[in-house]
Amino acid sequence: MSQARVLTERELRKVMLYCAAHPHAARNKCMLLMTHHAGLRVGEVAALRLADVVAGDGTIRAEVHLSRDQTKGNVGRTVLLPQKLRDELLAYLRTRFANKDLIAVCYANAQRALFPTQKNPLRGFSANTLCQHFSQLYARAGVEGVSSHLGRRFFLTSLADKGVAMHILMALAGHKNLSTTQRYLSLSPNLMRAAVELI
Repeated sequence: MSQARVLTERELRKVMLYCAAHPHAARNKCMLLMTHHAGLRVGEVAALRLADVVAGDGTIRAEVHLSRDQTKGNVGRTVLLPQKLRDELLAYLRTRFANKDLIAVCYANAQRALFPTQKNPLRGFSANTLCQHFSQLYARAGVEGVSSHLGRRFFLTSLADKGVAMHILMALAGHKNLSTTQRYLSLSPNLMRAAVELI
């Protein structure tokens, strides 16, 4: 069985540029970056509520605690959000709520979808509709041969290429078995070249 491909940095920038030039730019960029920069599954992104990412003081949380209902395998997990992703989320929410105080926004209804749709602003995307939406974004940006795991694969492979240890990758992905994490990783020619130079 051939391994699914990994998006390149150049292709990710291409998709981000496409999103920036089309409706719902801030929302679409954030949804994609939740998979590429935090390693969330598409279904986990769809399940996010405002309360999951906005703290009581109106700031963006550094850690997102997903309940067992929001994850695959019925096991809760904690997802770490890098600063650049938190900045994107803050910019998105300020755009969405016209720069209103996020404390007041969450006080009104923190259980509404983090990423709403026009048809369902409270519940937002389902996992299936978000998979379809992502596929359309990639295709319209001219990126082919993608799957719903593309963001997670990018996240894990990028970290592996930077030398992050396998047990840390496993924890970040929320995997129970090392073999599951290994299936997400692609061998990088650059990493192989760097390895032989260690001789």
